[in-house]
Amino acid sequence: MNVLVFADNNQGKVAKSAFEASSYGAKIAAENGGTASIVTYGKLDDSEMEELASYGISNITVGTGITDMDPQRLSRLCQAVSETNNAELIIFSHDYSGKSIAPIVSGRMKAGLVSGAIEYPVLADGFTIRKAVFSGKAFANVKITSPTKVISLLPNSVGKTKTPASANITEVTDSFGSPSVQVKDFVVEGGDGINLTEAELVVSAGRGLKDPSNWGMIEELASELGAATACSRPVADIGWRPHHEHVGQTGIAIRPNLYIAAGISGAIQHLAGVNGSKVIVVINTDPEAPFFKAADYGIVGDAFVVIPKLIEAVRQLKLSEA
Repeated sequence: MNVLVFADNNQGKVAKSAFEASSYGAKIAAENGGTASIVTYGKLDDSEMEELASYGISNITVGTGITDMDPQRLSRLCQAVSETNNAELIIFSHDYSGKSIAPIVSGRMKAGLVSGAIEYPVLADGFTIRKAVFSGKAFANVKITSPTKVISLLPNSVGKTKTPASANITEVTDSFGSPSVQVKDFVVEGGDGINLTEAELVVSAGRGLKDPSNWGMIEELASELGAATACSRPVADIGWRPHHEHVGQTGIAIRPNLYIAAGISGAIQHLAGVNGSKVIVVINTDPEAPFFKAADYGIVGDAFVVIPKLIEAVRQLKLSEA
């Protein structure tokens, strides 16, 4: 099975999720007698190209005629490269770009699409892939029967495994039609903060903090841990925190190694965006808070007491390891 992976270009850099999708695709191809290729666009840093190849990639096709994130033209690029490489499976990351392009590619190629895949496919009887449904409370095994298959992989689902390889690089100068969008400016939300979608550690809080002026201790703990900050939807809706920090069903889905939540009750909509976290620590004064049922570790206590103690404990640990 030949596999094609789309890698988004974020100002010359590749997102961690694209490396994960590359490793994922390379493993599927290797185990099923095929090769894994990548399609990207614009100008990527040389180091990024080398990193992509290190996950077992045989070919990298760069659409140099496209410089901006344009779903219509990029879908045509993906289709053309897929047909050239005889790809049976096209993989996207389940992020903003993947959500924009994958459905268009699926429609153009009359290919079955499963979004938000969380495991490797089972090919014993066709092609069956697993995804979360009902806000992450259940799982569905979905079978794709079309000759060409399209999936988007939920970030941080399967990890990355390097398989050193030397990739052939091909440039495609075709612009694939007139631009359908014009990018006038590029603004990174959150300034110099850690990208929430790629963060390994996340510290989050909700209305239990009572006032936006109390967020300093959350940012301080995040700084000590080298973590990103996040929040619940109500906090974002009332303007205490920016919307790009909102995690949950209607916000950002994250899968960090550690998620610390203070003053969040744990509504099902919030859990849908964080239940892929490897370790969840919940701090709440209410012992009946639903979030405790999903937590690996729970602290029944006042965040205004617990968080400062955590900050001090982290500092002492760092000093002891210095």
